[in-house]
Amino acid sequence: MKRTTLALLLSAAGAIGFAGLAKAETPVKIGIVQATSGGSAALYGVMQKNGAELAIDEINASGKLGDYKLIGIHQDDGGDRGQTVNVFQRLINQEKVAVILGPTLTTSAFAADPIAQKAGVPVIASSNTAPGVPEIGDYIFRTSPPEAMVFPGVLAYVKKKFAPKTAAQIYGIDDVLMKSAYAVHKKALESEGIKIVSTETFQKGDVDYSAQLTKIKAANPDILVIGGLAEETANIVRQARQLGIPPSTVIMGANAAISNKLAELAGAAANGFVVGAGWFINYDSPTNKAFLDGYRKKYNSDPDTFAAQAYTSVYVVADAVKRAGGVSDLKKFRDAIAATKDLEANNGKFSFDEHREPVIQPKVLVMKDGKFTLATD
Repeated sequence: MKRTTLALLLSAAGAIGFAGLAKAETPVKIGIVQATSGGSAALYGVMQKNGAELAIDEINASGKLGDYKLIGIHQDDGGDRGQTVNVFQRLINQEKVAVILGPTLTTSAFAADPIAQKAGVPVIASSNTAPGVPEIGDYIFRTSPPEAMVFPGVLAYVKKKFAPKTAAQIYGIDDVLMKSAYAVHKKALESEGIKIVSTETFQKGDVDYSAQLTKIKAANPDILVIGGLAEETANIVRQARQLGIPPSTVIMGANAAISNKLAELAGAAANGFVVGAGWFINYDSPTNKAFLDGYRKKYNSDPDTFAAQAYTSVYVVADAVKRAGGVSDLKKFRDAIAATKDLEANNGKFSFDEHREPVIQPKVLVMKDGKFTLATD
């Protein structure tokens, strides 16, 4: 009797054990390197972290990956490239992540992405827009359209609508992204035959731009092009109007200026501000509506472009995991990411080109009554 009971118990335990093994999930570790502290960088980092984590939750809940479960490991680099390097090393060597999303700032990307490239760990950026990021190596991708893809279309819209003859530029001289944005803006202005009558610079941490804007006002440009992050751009826009630069001078910004905080920080002065983006909140598609509903429900606020691009990045990862049959072979996984084609995303069908750049149609947005609206002719 005792032997029979023991045998039954052992048999039951074995069955439970095998059932447990059958239901075991295979983790896919995703490093999320976004600045959620560190001044203006956090305006982007918090949004991207939110977008990525929302997508991870949705994909895991859907069961679409079968036994694979996405595990997000967030690390705040504080917008400091030295910290970004440390974070990348920790995620790659200790956490053994399959992919890294980020970092927030392009300066940090140039410092840390080579580490992932050498280790053969894919990186997908959702806010790095300077030239040269994918050129770091064939494991580096981005869902954020580069400045050179966005700004010429914005300028073409402004030229058609306002027929500007002259322009002034002001940009951050000690930031890799903003220096490169300045070069893109300058080239586009010259290509359109618009004369640059004033060029001014500023540095990180500056809050008073009156000296530069006074010179720009004296030059009386038709358009003012700002190469700055969202917080800097908002302050410049507000101070420009306060100093008397008239509404007839159209103010334009870099792709990096896309933030829901811009209107809040600049106030009514932001009305008419023109910028380009890879995503628009009112993009009419079931995928985008589902994204908006999910984001608002989880965070009780609206997403911005950077949240949308981070969200897309996770869906790119999930799609590649499925097609590669997991991430045990990171080269095969990397190749699956590169082969992303016509993936349904919140900004339409998403693909990478042969240079690992996003294939999307940028939108021209105009600030109106505190919200970015799609530009019309």
